[in-house]
Amino acid sequence: MKTPFKGLTNFSTFVVLYTAFSLCANTVLSEVNKFSILEEFKVGEMKKLILHETPKALSEEVFYKPNGDPVILESFSESLTLVNFWATWCAPCLKEMPSLSNLQKIKGGKNFNVVTIATMRNSPKSVDKFFEKMSIDNLIKYQDPKGHLARSLKVAGLPLTILINRDSKEVARFIGDADWSSPQAVKLIEKAIEIEMQN
Repeated sequence: MKTPFKGLTNFSTFVVLYTAFSLCANTVLSEVNKFSILEEFKVGEMKKLILHETPKALSEEVFYKPNGDPVILESFSESLTLVNFWATWCAPCLKEMPSLSNLQKIKGGKNFNVVTIATMRNSPKSVDKFFEKMSIDNLIKYQDPKGHLARSLKVAGLPLTILINRDSKEVARFIGDADWSSPQAVKLIEKAIEIEMQN
């Protein structure tokens, strides 16, 4: 004896599964392509920006605030965040730091922030001295004294900068120094903020 609703049940199951797979596919596609628009904004120095095909999970290694309190990158999930790894003994790092400070002045706020992390051998005194010399007072002096965070993120050289979304994932990476307050860089960051805020 045939069950009268068997065909309907199979069809309903198909619809449910199709809808579920479609939603999953759209979610993944959205995540993959979300920042791909930035390719159009990679002008000048920004051509060196590496956009990941899919956002990458962050390390849970701790680094430290100036007062010694530990913190992790996920703590900055309330905004799009540009994280710069640098050192006081790295000439290109010192060259680009004022531009990072300027970018924070221009775009820093609720939706975007610049975070700088001195990694490896950097005494707090040397960091203070450099910031004072360059009149930088709008960036917190985070430190990764033993380089654990940098190594966990495969930072092979300095400076290195990563862009983190509000889902606490790395969406882009820039190897080397840049003028982060240049019109091209600011325009790219503005577009990145716009993309992130649409989510």
